[in-house]
Amino acid sequence: MHDLLADARAKVTTLQVRPADPAADDFALRRLALWATRYTPTVSPWGEQNGADGFFLDVAGAAHLFGGEETLLADLINRLDRFGLPARLAIADTAGAAWALARFHPDDVAILPSGQEAEALAPLPVAALRVSPDTSATLRRLGFKRIGSLIDKPRAPFAARFESELLTRLDQALGHAAEPLALIAPPPVYHSLRYLMEPIFSQEAIVAVATRLMKDLVHALVRHGVGARALRLALYRVDGEVTTIDVSLTMPTRDPVHVTRLFDLKLERSAEAVEFGFGFEALGLAATIVEPMEPTQTDLAPTADGHNAEDCAALVDRLQQRLGPRSVRRLAPVASHLPERAEMAISGLAPAWPAPQVARPLFLLSHAEPADVLALVPEGPPQRFRWRGVMHDVAHAQGPERIASEWWRSSQPTRDYYVVEDGGGRRFWLYREGLYERETNAPRWFVQGLFA
Repeated sequence: MHDLLADARAKVTTLQVRPADPAADDFALRRLALWATRYTPTVSPWGEQNGADGFFLDVAGAAHLFGGEETLLADLINRLDRFGLPARLAIADTAGAAWALARFHPDDVAILPSGQEAEALAPLPVAALRVSPDTSATLRRLGFKRIGSLIDKPRAPFAARFESELLTRLDQALGHAAEPLALIAPPPVYHSLRYLMEPIFSQEAIVAVATRLMKDLVHALVRHGVGARALRLALYRVDGEVTTIDVSLTMPTRDPVHVTRLFDLKLERSAEAVEFGFGFEALGLAATIVEPMEPTQTDLAPTADGHNAEDCAALVDRLQQRLGPRSVRRLAPVASHLPERAEMAISGLAPAWPAPQVARPLFLLSHAEPADVLALVPEGPPQRFRWRGVMHDVAHAQGPERIASEWWRSSQPTRDYYVVEDGGGRRFWLYREGLYERETNAPRWFVQGLFA
């Protein structure tokens, strides 16, 4: 290796040598690929098997936004040149053909008309098929130096001599086999992109452009009867940096005002993380998750409980953006009769909770606390009880309400719950644990909740 380096330096006196840093190269490539989403949301960085020094862009349906494929390539290569990145670009119907032309075509920029893959690939070396070095060396040793010498040959000898890689790569380049790409970000369901005449430098300007982008998405959302549940705002800076801001919604929505309000709150929380630099020259808004959204008559048909679910969802969304997604919780029912297991905290808006058929305390203790209870008979209601060192005389008692554990928790004693009120008007939720003479001879009492 040192001899080769010395030879290279002897031939090129200005040669510069730096230690290889694959991790940093991979990070830089992913950043560049994320920036390339300004042209199309479907971008795939090249992995090791493709050289790890470029990326695929699926420009189908996006080239017309730039005035055609030639204009798109001209804009792309001009911007890369401004970043100090010389590039070779190619457009073809297949990823394999585009890769081969970008690597081995005599011109730095090539656009292959549809259906001409075989003719374009024929004069290229077999290495243009992205096969392993060993496979490429073996093919050359056998006299197959160009892809054209492989195209019309019988396939059986190649299948017997080589791994499936050779024929698979050939079929992918010619369009006879699919080649799924590992995209840098999941493809959005709906996407809107806006290029600005002048870079913007303020949060207010970002929110204004985001509002117009959301209005662009609304038409497609309405047409398909869906609403957005998650959105991503991409900010493309002049120097190639990209900032993405994600928001999740409690309910599907098409309201531009509500959506951009959430982005505004998110920008306020992450103001230090968003660097404006030389300004943002393009903004993209993508609906990454959508759900069916049935038409509703909100003005004349209020919900049965008098609450507007959309208003509640909007409030939860705003609180989540202001306080953080983990800071807002709602209670949701769980299939258990035991109070401490009958509910759980979840993020966002909880599903509709059926109204309880029996009295339940407003405040439930985190753990039931033991109490000393005096009752006239072992299975009767409490007459007096001591809790937290204070004696309470029971003026009224309602119960019992018997609650048993789940059948698979047979070791859990049965509980008899009482709603009791002391002489001062304070109401408590007590239970006796264990059935007398059936589960225990000395039932224990606990306080589990307090009523308002």
